[in-house]
Amino acid sequence: MQFDGLPENNTVLIAGTIIEGCVFSHEVYGEGFYTFRISSERLSDKADILPVTISERLIDKELLQVGKKVDITGQLRSYNNYNSKKNRLVLTVFAREIRMLEEDENKSENQIFLNGFICKAPVYRKTPFGREISDILVAVNRAYNKSDYIPCIAWGRNARYMANLEVGANIRVWGRVQSRIYQKRIGDEIEERVAYEVSVSKIELPERMDAAEEEQAAEEPAAE
Repeated sequence: MQFDGLPENNTVLIAGTIIEGCVFSHEVYGEGFYTFRISSERLSDKADILPVTISERLIDKELLQVGKKVDITGQLRSYNNYNSKKNRLVLTVFAREIRMLEEDENKSENQIFLNGFICKAPVYRKTPFGREISDILVAVNRAYNKSDYIPCIAWGRNARYMANLEVGANIRVWGRVQSRIYQKRIGDEIEERVAYEVSVSKIELPERMDAAEEEQAAEEPAAE
């Protein structure tokens, strides 16, 4: 994964096709923000349908038309939605750079890097077919004493490894941002919803790496 020159603790590189045009989201100190949705193809036949938030100062929103292809660098951010009866965590890709792609550019990048802290005990489980899964919630710090709370999901060996991590542990994860449709029963009705999460492909624990390096250095003979 290429994150060269991007030392952020929360970096998303994603490309895809706009499937829902811009709508006004909110305003901060006179700066308007808009949201739209893109479809980012996976290696399989499926695609991730992801929300993007963008400042009106970054690009003319009239250019962001359905069917256009975009290449975005940004962050995965969270906020609380108080519009429903229950407080619900909402995720969005916050664009910091955007480039309109040419029609013949078939780019479908979807990569993310996070450096944060486990803020909820990992949940380990197995599917009916025996596949191992772990869910964790990672808190990633950003400016002005704010944090983004990012749900992450790992499979197989990574799932077993994450299952034993403690709350408060510093963790680095690499993966992709994915959308997942699920069903929730509300009374006698079943409602279809969409969840957004990071599908983890690589994990590092900086503290353990530092300790291993210190141990290795102590074992190495001093240079004469």
